[in-house]
Amino acid sequence: MGRDERPKSSAERSLGDFTITPEVWRLIPLAIAVGALSAVVALLLLDLIGFFTQLAYYGRIGLRVVPPTLSHFGAITIVIPVVGGLIVGLMARYGSEQIRGHGIPEAMETILVGGSRVKPRLVLLKPISSAVSIGAGGPFGAEGPIILTGGAVGSVLAQLFHLSAIERRALLVAGACGGMAAVFGTPVAAALFGIELLVFELKPRSMVPIGISVVVAESIRDVFARLGLIKGAPLFLVPAHGTFSSMGVAEAAAIGIAGALLAWVLTKAVYGAEDAFKKLPIHWAWWPAIGGLVVGLGGLVDPKALGVGYAVIGNELAGQIALGGLVLLLGVKLVIWAVALGSGTSGGIIAPLLMMGAALGGILASVLPGGTEASWALMGMAATMSGVTRSPFTSVIFAFELTHDTGSLLPLLTACTVAHLISSLILKRSILTEKVARRGFHVLREYSVDPLEALFVREAMMTNVLTVKADRPASELHDLLERNPVERRQRLYPAIDDSQEMIGVVGWSDVLEALASEGCDPPLGQLMHTDIVSAFPDETLRSAADRMAMHKVGVLPVVERQDSGHLRGILTQYDLLQARERQLEEERHRERILRVRAIRARPTAHGSGRRLKGQ
Repeated sequence: MGRDERPKSSAERSLGDFTITPEVWRLIPLAIAVGALSAVVALLLLDLIGFFTQLAYYGRIGLRVVPPTLSHFGAITIVIPVVGGLIVGLMARYGSEQIRGHGIPEAMETILVGGSRVKPRLVLLKPISSAVSIGAGGPFGAEGPIILTGGAVGSVLAQLFHLSAIERRALLVAGACGGMAAVFGTPVAAALFGIELLVFELKPRSMVPIGISVVVAESIRDVFARLGLIKGAPLFLVPAHGTFSSMGVAEAAAIGIAGALLAWVLTKAVYGAEDAFKKLPIHWAWWPAIGGLVVGLGGLVDPKALGVGYAVIGNELAGQIALGGLVLLLGVKLVIWAVALGSGTSGGIIAPLLMMGAALGGILASVLPGGTEASWALMGMAATMSGVTRSPFTSVIFAFELTHDTGSLLPLLTACTVAHLISSLILKRSILTEKVARRGFHVLREYSVDPLEALFVREAMMTNVLTVKADRPASELHDLLERNPVERRQRLYPAIDDSQEMIGVVGWSDVLEALASEGCDPPLGQLMHTDIVSAFPDETLRSAADRMAMHKVGVLPVVERQDSGHLRGILTQYDLLQARERQLEEERHRERILRVRAIRARPTAHGSGRRLKGQ
């Protein structure tokens, strides 16, 4: 291992792999409470959806989630989605406009610009509006509403305590992920979903509350399942199939390409419908009713496209829907889902993506011999989710946890990776981030190590420092800097005494301000600041940059940690950019390190070799 050469007093010894602090402990009991509450809210949401569905389509009272049907009221059911859309529009107008949409972009916006503060009324309005919309036949899933509602539960609970915005964010995402796990029974995928999509960082301070909340929510869900209150995991069953051959894994890449192309179509369709609604000369509160009319007409064509569609997804994964039925289902679902979502009604996107993706995979099964119709439906489901959400690992694990099909992990990884690649190349924004971007906010989905965390101050600071004497006139420094403009880049000039100890600092702006008055030429000692904010050679650039931001300064003198008068250098904002410059060099500079050279055979006495004399 070798001996540690760092001084025992060096701050480098205190640095670790993560920046987690003991303060994370106080989030753990809150994460447990958030997980429990999100599981209960998820069950209540599913019961509400079942209640409104049975009331609207069956004319009875019940809580079990059932598929909408035309058998009881016939063609008159076209009115049901219209009424549901009208109710949702009125709730959005007079309750909260934040209930519009599928919930995930709204949660992202709250995290990015809202300080992770959700209004308490959303805890009631979002699940009720979503239950009305889905129960009235809306082609949505329960996961989007529960993500926003569970996030609202976490945020509201966090607002009752003295927490930072980052800590509120961790609990908001913990609630969202707990709700998703409780709906689908997919705890690992739910945690990955929060990390890949919502929390915008990969740090223990966020991952720990998310993981704890998901574990609690899933544990409570298991209790509900044993009591018969919710379907146990796995939610869907896939018929047994053999191991995928190498050709089958390669064919999964074709499913990935198809899933990415479907993601492009879905994204364009949703926002095309939204743009079309914005051109209507009526208030947006009426748009969901118009979208409901399209949903009702689509339901007459294919009733399977209505509602959450969990039973239909199960039939797709079981290979029980014929090719013609899959084509019809994909077309109708795509149209009514895009129009309804574009109208601003309330509902989730994941279940519709699963249904349409499974239909796509089942359709392609007719031309791909490497798997069964059911297995290709599973690949299409995961690939479409990966292409739309840009969350490939979540999509792989989500498909696995929904079915517990271990034999499909390798082709799932292939399909989701290819879908993610193609989708990222052909779509600048996903269906989730496009909505946030349209509101004027940029969302970057890439995680990387902060280059400021990888370099120390001593590696970037200026060591050739211009110093001054406190008794010299300000005009002397001014004239020197006018003759040598390069020195002005330093911006802060340490004042030293006869023993070369730093006693203060003088800023270039202080000199200019002092000499602005005619006839005024004070000594630098009068302009000197003695309350000095400093950096240390053994701390990271991130730590120094945070200190600059905290004190609103752009340059720091670098001094020894044990001797604040011993000047080591100057660190400016320009020096901080050196870290980014090194990263750019690694990203953009291409070079060939190794070269392969042909090895020539040595000539021999036979063949092409030189002949000996006498031969």
